[in-house]
Amino acid sequence: MKNLTMQWDSNVVLDQLDLLMQPGERLAIVGPSGCGKSTILRLLAGLLLPSKGDLQLFGKQQKYLRIDQNKPPDVRLVFQNPALLASLTVEENVGFLLMKNENINFKERKELVMKSLAEVGLFDVANKYPGQLSGGMQKRVSFARALIKDPYKDQGRMPLLLYDEPTAGLDPVACTRIEDLIVKTTDIAKGCSIVVSHVRSTIQRSAKRVVMIYDGKFQWDGCIEDFKQSKNAYVQQFRSGNLEGPMQASDH
Repeated sequence: MKNLTMQWDSNVVLDQLDLLMQPGERLAIVGPSGCGKSTILRLLAGLLLPSKGDLQLFGKQQKYLRIDQNKPPDVRLVFQNPALLASLTVEENVGFLLMKNENINFKERKELVMKSLAEVGLFDVANKYPGQLSGGMQKRVSFARALIKDPYKDQGRMPLLLYDEPTAGLDPVACTRIEDLIVKTTDIAKGCSIVVSHVRSTIQRSAKRVVMIYDGKFQWDGCIEDFKQSKNAYVQQFRSGNLEGPMQASDH
């Protein structure tokens, strides 16, 4: 991102942001509700285009929405809700995108699906429907869907994995399992990941770098160890949940 701005009419949500990610990096975007975190994910996913400034993914300028691109960048979004198709089996959900590829036959697709399910610790669920699984298992199915590889794509291309509040509403043990999956999925896919989260354990366990956004701007950027002890007023208030500080709840 370079001088990236996103606004609706006179409402500026993102104000001239600059951000550069390195290969293999795990980044967390944090900040209060309504500060623009989800807008950043929508921009990276190709669901929105910036009002001003530049957005490049893998060195290519993003000038069109993802739906209008012939060869879109490899960006995979894991939603807060697993967003599985209830009428399809787990196998069909995980292998959904591969169904369009005529080069992959049924046997190959099944093998790729089973490998992805095994990577997230799921076995003997391929023929089940989402409604037959627990919430935690559905979440892991969504990770398997994000992890699956298309063997006919350029293997040199690195995926960008986006996680939108992946541990919201989960108990501490389930959170730990999902946090470990975020790290594992990013490493297996040999890609970059961006996590949007309010959960402290998720931020600290799944990210190596943190950016703090408020009032449309990045107020802090640093490694996770510095984030834990930073004296920056925005970071301190976020960590402590204090009502006193530069971030005012009444603004959002």
